[in-house]
Amino acid sequence: MTPLTLVLFIIGFIFLIFGAELLVRGASKLAVAVGISPLVVGLTVVAYGTSAPELAVSILSSYSGAADIAIGNVVGSNIANVLLILGLSAAITPLIVAQQLVWLEIPLMIGLSVLVWFMGRDGLLGWLDGIILAGGAVAYTTFAIYQSRKENRAVQEEYAQEFGNGQDKSPGQIARQLGLIVVGIAILVTGANWLVNGAVAIAEFFGVSQLIIGLTVVAIGTSLPELATSVVAGLRGERDIAVGNIIGSNIFNILTVLGVSALVAPQGITVSAVALNFDIPIMIAVAVACLPIFFTGHLIARWEGFLFLGYYILYILYLVLSARHYPALPAVDAVITYFIIPVTLVILVISVIQSIRATTPVKT
Repeated sequence: MTPLTLVLFIIGFIFLIFGAELLVRGASKLAVAVGISPLVVGLTVVAYGTSAPELAVSILSSYSGAADIAIGNVVGSNIANVLLILGLSAAITPLIVAQQLVWLEIPLMIGLSVLVWFMGRDGLLGWLDGIILAGGAVAYTTFAIYQSRKENRAVQEEYAQEFGNGQDKSPGQIARQLGLIVVGIAILVTGANWLVNGAVAIAEFFGVSQLIIGLTVVAIGTSLPELATSVVAGLRGERDIAVGNIIGSNIFNILTVLGVSALVAPQGITVSAVALNFDIPIMIAVAVACLPIFFTGHLIARWEGFLFLGYYILYILYLVLSARHYPALPAVDAVITYFIIPVTLVILVISVIQSIRATTPVKT
């Protein structure tokens, strides 16, 4: 490990924060300038931008013949986005969830996760699957922008008050905000690459196995832009962008990253039996878990954020134990199956019931 590697590792952290700040600032002002809600900007512009590492990795691996990496990248990123990034963001500051996410984007994310499992049952995502997914990306983006432009004047004025004075709709103003977004994305991606490369070098220097590096540092690495953006957006009070970025990134990963990767892969994207029977079902379960948590008061509380973080730690622990064939794996599996999951379901059901009771008018 050279001193330059350590320096780039530290600079990578700085770039992540700085790039996220530019991206969030430009996106929030662009929303008001062009008459699109910050939520939709978070679901589209910000989400697509922060998913650039996943797109680059998946397309490159698919085109070079290592197509199995593409689906692992998408599935792993989607799990990390919800459990790790959304969990950490909510643990730092509670996040308010827009009603649109509960009734549209979350069910869409669940449906697309199931669709990936259905498409991969034959062990391959071919060019036809790619066309369907990529076409869905175009349709979803068009629909999201169209719906946002239909918002009434009162809602737009509310966004303007919350996200600053962005009433200047001149081409110059829009160009400036687009410039901030492009520069922010470029700095984010650069910082993420330096951080991942530095972390891998440091891990190897201290004798950490390549398995652990792949399951943790590299898997999380492509989600670092989403992490930085959502945390910064949450701290700045721009919570529509913080939550929209995560959900939008997951939708983008399935529709665009998998869709384009399936189109460019010479033999399609191979879906292994392990991915079909374990990882993709975990991705579906994580997506489904969002619905009751987001539904309860339209707020992701700190304890729910810590719950997500705990589940991500369990997921990584299970992967490590499974890959290394540890004797303790059956015991861990039993604890998760017969204790942790049932307790979590009971807590979620109680939270939903309490939320329904709190919003139901009392009859007199």
